[in-house]
Amino acid sequence: MNTKNIFAAALLTAPLLFAAQANAAAACDVNVEVTEAMAYTVKNIDVPKTCKTFTVNLKAQGTMAKTVMGHNIVITKEADKEGVVEDGGKAGAATNYVKAKDARVVAASNVIGGGESTSVKFKVKKLSAKETYVFFCSFPGHSAIMKGVVNLV
Repeated sequence: MNTKNIFAAALLTAPLLFAAQANAAAACDVNVEVTEAMAYTVKNIDVPKTCKTFTVNLKAQGTMAKTVMGHNIVITKEADKEGVVEDGGKAGAATNYVKAKDARVVAASNVIGGGESTSVKFKVKKLSAKETYVFFCSFPGHSAIMKGVVNLV
């Protein structure tokens, strides 16, 4: 391949490399919606090991107020889920149904109602490849059906 062809190939591939880098940067967040059927629109959240921080953007469909049908997203180790749900229920709405400063919680969003949005950001180093993580809604009675798996990839 001569110098002219190498230069032409570089010019053609540069936009592809830039796009790949942009996509890699965009992979440090995820959009999750909550349906009126009390379900998340995703069952798995993949968190790349290459990200320093990861953001979960949560949006609630519908129109019901958060006091009646609120939703949040909480990430914990699978083994900690039930304890976090129990303690969050005791903590109540004032703390978004998550016990204040609970070390078992990797991330927890505010509770939102229909038509509202929120985001929560956490440091990826809080996750360990040796553990199994889950996400769920800690609003009373919701965690049994509103749940999914968090994968460190």
